[in-house]
Amino acid sequence: MEQQFNSTYPDLRGHSAIVTGGISGIGAAISLELARCGAQVAMIDLKTEEEATGLLHNISKPGGKAMFIKADTSDFTAALNTVQKVNDQFGRIDILVNNAGINRDGVIWKMSEEQWDDVIRVNLKGYFNFTRAVAPIFREQRSGKIVNITSINGLRGKFGQANYSASKAGIIGLTKSVARELGKYNVNVNAIAPGMIETAMVKNAGETVRAAALDEMVLKSPGKPDDIAHLVVFLCSDLARHITGEVIRVDGGQYI
Repeated sequence: MEQQFNSTYPDLRGHSAIVTGGISGIGAAISLELARCGAQVAMIDLKTEEEATGLLHNISKPGGKAMFIKADTSDFTAALNTVQKVNDQFGRIDILVNNAGINRDGVIWKMSEEQWDDVIRVNLKGYFNFTRAVAPIFREQRSGKIVNITSINGLRGKFGQANYSASKAGIIGLTKSVARELGKYNVNVNAIAPGMIETAMVKNAGETVRAAALDEMVLKSPGKPDDIAHLVVFLCSDLARHITGEVIRVDGGQYI
């Protein structure tokens, strides 16, 4: 069955994408939205094949093409092997969305070395690993789109999140540096900084955290994963061909 393409969406037919942390929350919304725009999508996650089945079905049912690879994004060699596998399977890679992340919150005087290292390893090193793996491909083909999911807390800091905020600030520096390095090869590199988005991570944080975030927001309503996914597909399309090195907040005015 041929996929029904929605002409109101950016046209990504003929493109192939990698989404890290692509099975749940914001990552799942991004994977689905890229597929709706016509892209082939490789979802990289530590979740199981069984957990990926539902999303794979939702993408393939209307005629989309997707694959799931279980891999640890913080493992440099695994990232290289994963990118090669996707390139072999799809025949090309055009888009990388770095999204996989964790949090291990705690005030700095109680934070363990393990809490610090785990967050930096996944949230920052994982982004480096996959960016490093696709960079030679993008240079050779002289095209590509990289979108890094950071956070408003990487711009402002957050009490009890020194590790998380540092990792997200590092992503912003990584984004700007790689945008400079790959720009002459026609590669766009941008970052999206969400505020509070309704995901399982936010729900697990508790009602007090949610209420405090809502109080900060100008729009007084929480974001949805689709709000991030819509911007991702725009940045990955020709509509955003002259945008690079940017950090775009999607936070309902939470941090102005």
